Amino acid sequence: MNNRKILYALGFCAAIVSFAQNLYVPLMPEIQKDLHTSLYMVNLSVTLFTVALAVLQIVYGPLIDRNGRKKILLPGMIIYVLATLGCSLSFSIEMLLIFRLFQGIGAAAVPLVAATMIGDLFEGKERAEAMATYQMILGIAPAVGPLIGGAIGSVAGYSGAFGFLAVTAFIMLLVVILVLPETQPVNVQSNRLDLGSFARIFKNRTGSAVLFTGFVLYDVFYTLIVFLPVILEARYHLSVAQIGLASMLLMAFSLVGSKLSGKLQARIGSSKSLILTFSFVIVSLILFIIAVQMSLLVLLITLGIIGFFCGLTMSALPTLLAVEFVKERATAIGVYNFVRYLGMATAPMLGSLLYFYGGLTLLIGFTAFLVGVAVVFSSLQLGLLTKKTDGAKGIH
Repeated sequence: MNNRKILYALGFCAAIVSFAQNLYVPLMPEIQKDLHTSLYMVNLSVTLFTVALAVLQIVYGPLIDRNGRKKILLPGMIIYVLATLGCSLSFSIEMLLIFRLFQGIGAAAVPLVAATMIGDLFEGKERAEAMATYQMILGIAPAVGPLIGGAIGSVAGYSGAFGFLAVTAFIMLLVVILVLPETQPVNVQSNRLDLGSFARIFKNRTGSAVLFTGFVLYDVFYTLIVFLPVILEARYHLSVAQIGLASMLLMAFSLVGSKLSGKLQARIGSSKSLILTFSFVIVSLILFIIAVQMSLLVLLITLGIIGFFCGLTMSALPTLLAVEFVKERATAIGVYNFVRYLGMATAPMLGSLLYFYGGLTLLIGFTAFLVGVAVVFSSLQLGLLTKKTDGAKGIH
């Protein structure tokens, strides 16, 4: 199986698993009714999955570096398939919560192994383009997941939606078993679990730049996802369906940006691409504040621009880690995933305070300020290493 086919197999494995985050969101009221529970308990099923997904990133990372990629991927996918089947058969909220927790534990291995294997298989410019393609495939899940979940749920309920997830995940499990190779480089295998690798990742200039930028990037993205419905309903009185289309616009343009990111990195280097594209996010956010006061059309155009530049930035981050950390590649990407999940979790909490005290201007203005801090910090951290990192590794 050639590397391109492996890339697409890994991308679709990660996308299928990612569906578990949002495919059943439109069905949450039905779950509440059928399981005779509260909205809080249903929301807890989302939280448990996300917490497991985040925490296991820093657990799986060293294990993947120590024991191999496929040896961790296979058990993870098996746990995910069984837990998803359990979610489909759950007849109480307690059962659903338990299986959602195990679903998150299994799911956590898949995107981490996928990104690590891509780093193993590709070099130089091809690695940047492969990571961009992977990010684009992975981004399909949040864009279409709720639509698929709503369509299946309207016919077969939440059990049918989880059943669909179980079947598709089982198919991808067969792909993993039959065709995916072990990609861990033989000359960098580790025989012991070195917890000091976490400290080295944070202290490393590239590592610290990527981690801080990743946190801020996903805080920005999820701030828009969470507060866009509030802004559109309050300012333009849009319906739920219209707000959903606006949210899909953000997702769609981020997918386009992710796909084009590889070409930009191949041309100017991953470090320069990161600084350039994230700088444009600052400008886009300031324009968004102005656009909200002008018209819905201008707002939507600006929203698409933000999504595009966020997408351009996303794939540069794991690419830089894959280049910088060879022996500890999975650990570094695992720490990065954990940090970006923290950014997602921070967005609604911090954003609620900012929006309450200063409305849209303070919310988006402070978000733009955070991006500016990240750009300056990353420029300082990567500036001395640009030639060393990009030039030595073949990413010009």
